[in-house]
Amino acid sequence: MWLWLVLLLLSLPGCFSIQGPRSVRGLEGGSVSVQCNYTADWETYEKWWCRGADWTSCQILVQTNGSEQVMKRDRVSIRDNQSHLLFTVTMEDVRQDDTDTYWCGISRHGPDLGTSIKVTIDPVGMILSTWVSPLSRTTISGRAGAPSDSYIRHHYILLVFLKVPILLALVGAVLWLKGPQQRPSIYMNLSSDLVRDTAP
Repeated sequence: MWLWLVLLLLSLPGCFSIQGPRSVRGLEGGSVSVQCNYTADWETYEKWWCRGADWTSCQILVQTNGSEQVMKRDRVSIRDNQSHLLFTVTMEDVRQDDTDTYWCGISRHGPDLGTSIKVTIDPVGMILSTWVSPLSRTTISGRAGAPSDSYIRHHYILLVFLKVPILLALVGAVLWLKGPQQRPSIYMNLSSDLVRDTAP
């Protein structure tokens, strides 16, 4: 049973040799960057980015030449950082019809290595379209575990325009409600003091 499982894992394209995020999201009109990591000994091999759910027939959009030189084709560029064992793919001016399954891959003798990534492009109106300027609709990073610049920016926008005013309103309401409750007790204390003072 274990031998069958090991053979199955080793037969998967790119198993252990290349890794990337499972999925990334971007806003229409912006750019999406994906980082794919690979293990040592693959530094000088050609890296590629292809589109299509079927591994055997996906269309290669851009490919390196085995060096660290940036290669660009249409709206897609790729750059290999061999000292850090990763390559970065950037898709610019993305559209909703760019939503698809893509693959980070490494060319080699025999079957290539690869890992699939789901790319989803959302319409601008879906996420705070009135608060996000065209210049800020860029770079949804595909680094696993790292919050994207766009996510952080949207969080601060929500913090300033939504969370802080609500918090201030709640504090104001609590203080306003506490105010009337304290007045009667002060009045009662003053009244009792006056009664005591005037008593024979």
